[in-house]
Amino acid sequence: VKKGRTQSVNFDEEGFKNAAIQLSEDQLLENIHDVQKAQNLPLSNGLNYFTDDKGAKLKGVYKPGADINLDIEMETGTGKTYCYIKTIFELNKQYGWSKFIITVPTIAIREGAHKSLEVTAEHFNQIYHKKIRFFTYNSKDLHKIESFSSDSGINVMIINIQAFNATGADNRRIYEELDDFQSRRPIDVISANRPILILDEPQKMEGKATQESLPRFNPLFILRYSATHKTVHNKIHRLDALDAYNQKLVKRISVRGIKTNGLAGTNAYLYLEQIEISKKAPVARLEIEQKLKSGSIVRKIIKVHKGDRLIDLSNGLAEYDGFVVSEINAVTDTIDFLNGKSIQVGVASNDITEEAMRRIQIRDTIKTHLDKERRLFAKGIKVLSLFFIDSVVKYRDYSQEDEKGEYARAFEEEYEILKLEFLSELPETDPYKKYLANISNNNTHEGYFAIDKNRKQVDPKVKTRGEERGLANDEGATAAYDLILKNKEQLLSFSEPKRFIFSHSALREGWDNPNVFVICMLKHADYDNVVSRRQEVGRGLRIAVNQNGERQDHPATVHETNILTVVANESFGDFVKGLQSDIAESLSARPKKADKSYFVNKVIKTDDGDLVISDDMAKAIERYLIKNDYTDDNEEITDLYHKELKAGELGKLPESLAPFTDQVIELID
Repeated sequence: VKKGRTQSVNFDEEGFKNAAIQLSEDQLLENIHDVQKAQNLPLSNGLNYFTDDKGAKLKGVYKPGADINLDIEMETGTGKTYCYIKTIFELNKQYGWSKFIITVPTIAIREGAHKSLEVTAEHFNQIYHKKIRFFTYNSKDLHKIESFSSDSGINVMIINIQAFNATGADNRRIYEELDDFQSRRPIDVISANRPILILDEPQKMEGKATQESLPRFNPLFILRYSATHKTVHNKIHRLDALDAYNQKLVKRISVRGIKTNGLAGTNAYLYLEQIEISKKAPVARLEIEQKLKSGSIVRKIIKVHKGDRLIDLSNGLAEYDGFVVSEINAVTDTIDFLNGKSIQVGVASNDITEEAMRRIQIRDTIKTHLDKERRLFAKGIKVLSLFFIDSVVKYRDYSQEDEKGEYARAFEEEYEILKLEFLSELPETDPYKKYLANISNNNTHEGYFAIDKNRKQVDPKVKTRGEERGLANDEGATAAYDLILKNKEQLLSFSEPKRFIFSHSALREGWDNPNVFVICMLKHADYDNVVSRRQEVGRGLRIAVNQNGERQDHPATVHETNILTVVANESFGDFVKGLQSDIAESLSARPKKADKSYFVNKVIKTDDGDLVISDDMAKAIERYLIKNDYTDDNEEITDLYHKELKAGELGKLPESLAPFTDQVIELID
């Protein structure tokens, strides 16, 4: 990439502002094209040629001074914040630029960025032998802006968009001449530095007020980091959901769905939780109703075997007459009964209330958590589970004497049963048994919510419009974010008994703890109105760390250790279909047709340097794919290609392409 000529700076007049870019628009675009070619990204049509995420041209709303926009697409959980902090150091090292502004849309992201700068300071100091001076903008504490301008080191200001795009008295101060700021306007002092703007989640900053305000910072250029860009500018890097999974940078996803189903001709309640497999015949964990000696009816999980009569196991309840287990099939995950009825794992039948569904979800979450915890404890990995709820009163009910809501009460009841069951199966010498036994039921769960002026947990005010729809819009939420973020390291320690966290779905952005292994959706599946499944699941995708803070990312075991289980509030099929649709939507920018036009002008690395795929080479690749039935009538890659690639049995490339076999296969992939 051509850097252009160096510009001298008069420090008496200009302080330590960022030096201007000494390149013409044509030279800049040429450099951007070089980067895009190297990564096989679509080439930009021009610096100010923007499109939506479907490729339709958009009219740019950027004024002069904010017209160099570079997009970095990174999937949630892949280290976006780390990446832009490292970029700050590299830009300082390569070009001497030292003034940066991290712009964020929400309090949660602002606090997360500040925390990341704190915890990575020593790490980057060891690499670059310098530290970043950083602060969060506060309209009532402006002296830090002076230091930002006058200091010669790397300086970063973090600011949320409400501080400059809103009309409140405090928000207007950035544009006003202030007596306590030597009759200057803060925006003038900031903009004189020609700062580089780093936009974290820019798709949430596309309102008119924000777009008109960004140029006032007089940015040298703008870097935009997101997994889901709404407007596409000049994309210079792509690490999407498919890349992230293939490179093993995020957890695998497992889904436990719950489906309700009426069994014709009976009102017997059944819920098949799991089929256990061992050297013996399979055993099913089945929830049925039982009659107690007192005459009351309760629901209880029991283990059933082939030949068991449910009328006996229910203590004589007539609705189970005829339910005799004829087969427990671990392959199809079903139980068949002699009366012709059958039930599948994850399916509940008859008389399923909302309360009963939520209790099933809570129990499934606890059991999934304990299964994972038992396996990962010896590796020094603390397992966390996260419940998303849509009403605080369901967890914290101040009208009750013990202040426990229905979810907290159900959790403690189900946890006690499962804990005792696990303890009974663990050998006395197992260290995990001691760990599990020493944690009390009411001390292992906690709620992180917004807090009102009386210090009571409340539902946050939720935005109903715009890009932040469904997110908290309440300063009371700050306390919840403080708890979530400040307790992040503490929650990862075995010495902290808290393992199950309840939080409002509107606070989801605060949750990026790497050791979230289970997410439970205790809320209505109204994703189309509030948030996509992909965004919800994204809260638990980060790779886990052990007690020493070491990422568990060894290539051989990363996807054995790192599996995120989602306990969905809908059937498995519905959830997976929706999740796949969300991910497919995010991959829409990827080319799907393996035709000549895709391959031509792509750049491949060879021992002799970069090689541009010519028209003839592109034709040869296309013919190779057609000849071997590796593309279908729609010019899309067939299953046969993937099958033979995995088996190492791909057909040989033509002689002209043979020297570049690895590079061509990479292009096809």
